[in-house]
Amino acid sequence: MPYNKGVRFEVPQFIEIEDKIFGPLTWKQFVYMGGGAGIATALFFMMPFIVFIAIGIPILALSFLLSFYPVNNRSFSVFVETFFKFTLNTKLYLWRKKGTGIYKGNEPEDLSILSNQTAAYIPPAEGNNLQSLSRKLEMTALNNKNG
Repeated sequence: MPYNKGVRFEVPQFIEIEDKIFGPLTWKQFVYMGGGAGIATALFFMMPFIVFIAIGIPILALSFLLSFYPVNNRSFSVFVETFFKFTLNTKLYLWRKKGTGIYKGNEPEDLSILSNQTAAYIPPAEGNNLQSLSRKLEMTALNNKNG
């Protein structure tokens, strides 16, 4: 198909903005608000009033936050998701003892100055076999990661 210079294509603008479906609400906002209001209404009619206060009001507040409250220009649902991922996943804490570098003067506040000065130990390769090359690459990667 030959190129036609006369054809113009419209490039979509504002593709990150969700469409308003139910009045001023997007689909997600409507589902969050409808779900929260439905659960709170069911609690109000089926449970004692104190249970509604203890459980229903926080559910309404959560549904309102999920619908309308942005955190750092991102939706609250993304914030809640990343919060749970962070708290439930395992973490790796690394500790580097001060004074382990080559530098023997006063210890600087920022240890990134030392990262370029430290020498990386790479064991000598024993011949030209694949295993020694693999070990050398592994040690280089570990030294670069830790340094």
